[in-house]
Amino acid sequence: RAMEIVYLDSDIVVCVKPARVLSTDEPGGLPELLREALGNPKADIRTVHRLDRVVSGLMVLARNAKAASELSKQIRDGEFEKEYLAVVHGTPEEQGTLRDLLGRDKARRMTFVSDTPAKGIQEAVLHYQLLSRRDDLSKVRIQLETGRTHQIRVQFSSRGFPLVGERKYAEIE
Repeated sequence: RAMEIVYLDSDIVVCVKPARVLSTDEPGGLPELLREALGNPKADIRTVHRLDRVVSGLMVLARNAKAASELSKQIRDGEFEKEYLAVVHGTPEEQGTLRDLLGRDKARRMTFVSDTPAKGIQEAVLHYQLLSRRDDLSKVRIQLETGRTHQIRVQFSSRGFPLVGERKYAEIE
């Protein structure tokens, strides 16, 4: 599988993560594919942020420990901006902020919306703008304020706007 590398220097590599590829460093994961593309099976490639397996998009990976540390600091400090495009079923408002309490059912590997604060429940916040509509589909631009597991999928699905192609959370409303 050919990797699309958008930018490369001694500290970082920016590439397009294909859909159905894990972001993490395991067999068949993005770091392994990058090592193959760079022709160096021992290259130091470190994941500092993730995209769900089903999602494709640009990712920035570190090429050494110092770069990984700096990128992680930028993410923690909110200096590293991530923007997402998604197509959802239905028509949300022109723009909005989605704010929920999310929990994680580790046994089912599912994230859920909670009505009440509790141990393990964390606030999830995202902002979106409606970009276009066609038939019963809407394209939205999303900025995450928090980065919870499956946050975008759960927050939109729980309001009746599941992402196109979504299977895991398509039924929650």
